Amino acid sequence: MNGEAPLFLAQTRGWDLWMVAAVVVGLILLVALLIIAQFFRLWLQAFMSNADVSLAELIGMRLRKVDAGTIVHCKIQLVKAGLHDITTNDLESHYLAGGRVPNVARAMIAANRAVLDLDWKKACAIDLAGRDIIDAVQTSVNPKVIDVPNPNSGKQTIDAVAINGIQLKAKARVTVRTNIRQLIGGATEETIIARVGEGIVSAIGSAETHKNVLENPDRISKAVLAKGLDSGTAFEILSIDIADVDVGDNIGAKLQADQAEADKRRFQAEAEKRRAMAIALAAENRAKIEENRALVTLAEAEIPKAMADAFRHGNLGIMDYYRMRNVQADTSMRESIGRTDVPPEQKG
Repeated sequence: MNGEAPLFLAQTRGWDLWMVAAVVVGLILLVALLIIAQFFRLWLQAFMSNADVSLAELIGMRLRKVDAGTIVHCKIQLVKAGLHDITTNDLESHYLAGGRVPNVARAMIAANRAVLDLDWKKACAIDLAGRDIIDAVQTSVNPKVIDVPNPNSGKQTIDAVAINGIQLKAKARVTVRTNIRQLIGGATEETIIARVGEGIVSAIGSAETHKNVLENPDRISKAVLAKGLDSGTAFEILSIDIADVDVGDNIGAKLQADQAEADKRRFQAEAEKRRAMAIALAAENRAKIEENRALVTLAEAEIPKAMADAFRHGNLGIMDYYRMRNVQADTSMRESIGRTDVPPEQKG
């Protein structure tokens, strides 16, 4: 009896260990089944589509907080479109970088259908740069038209003046397509609009008369296209069409009228200046005359003193004095007769 008890205890302990191991294994299998059940649908979709996405990759996406559904669906689309070179890791890397994986996948499919030179890395770079990669590919296939000037800017026409002074108001339509090679870092539509507007102004401004432009509007298009305005932009200009050209104001005549008015005011100012200077000079001369008269008056006041002194010293006699008075009287009479501002009846 004493020998059977330790044996029974050892057997009991053995069964307990097996039970614990079985429970642990069961829990592991249960967790594995739950994980497999969670990703089974996605794995099955990928497997049936030959997308080559394993359960281990799906579990790794969950651990890296990647949307496995988005990655699997994009991979299926790419495989069905014949793009087998793009791996699951490529899709996952772009997702983790903050890119829009569905947009890039659709753009790659569209570029492949249109036989465009677009690889996965370039497409991801364009997407991460903030550009709409789908719109870029669509514009490469189907060129779009840009209105110059942009109606949203509030300006309806490009205004320019020919050499003869007549103003012309033009509208243009620029057909462009996306240049995939220069999409990263290339200038946007605003640059195209500004350059084309500048080219239109230059072409009209170099025309001898506005009639030359009205007769041949295509001269504007040819002059603008010859400048290579799409250099450094994200677009390639296919054509520039002048939609409308209207005659505006006679800017040359207005400028001449304004210049004539300005010249008139300038000449009037100069004449007023000369008149003011003449008035000032006349006033100055009158002041000098009054000053000289004052000096003459002072000098004449000294004559009686000199005559009295001459009488005292015997240098002047009474007859000399009367002869001097007669001479003065004759002189005064001749001056009175010679004056033209005195009436004849007062001259006597």
